[in-house]
Amino acid sequence: MSSISVRLDGEVDGLLARLKQMSGIDKAGVMNAIAEGLRTSTVERFSSEESPEGNKWKPSIRATRQGGKTLTKSVGLKNSIKAQADGTGAAVGTNLVYAATHQFGDERTIRAKKGRYLRFQIGDRWVNIPSVRVNIPARPFLGISKEDEEEIKAILDEVFEE
Repeated sequence: MSSISVRLDGEVDGLLARLKQMSGIDKAGVMNAIAEGLRTSTVERFSSEESPEGNKWKPSIRATRQGGKTLTKSVGLKNSIKAQADGTGAAVGTNLVYAATHQFGDERTIRAKKGRYLRFQIGDRWVNIPSVRVNIPARPFLGISKEDEEEIKAILDEVFEE
């Protein structure tokens, strides 16, 4: 599963240390609640089209020309977001190969696999060229937002109050 590992600092470290010391707490249940909350907020980013930091994604060419939302033509990426948790931690991510390209962006040159030229249509005319340079901007969807941090703190605070 492709995922991003995030270290939380500040108050959360103290809460996690207290959680480690306390016996009888369903740590797997707590981590599962955190993971599911992160999965839900990650999936919601596809509707708001923004990064965990709140920055709007650059609209895709398809979304600009045909309408719709960026990264949601087939909803395959959005539906691939999964959460895993156990008593030692939580992870949210996807196993789709192309997810990293969208998360981090990419620049690449595309060349013809068969023959000397790529052939494609631009508007109403056909073009033959040996290669094309493609720049895919980063559109981060994985990560922990400020709201996610607050939700994690609230979950941990609730556990410690019980």
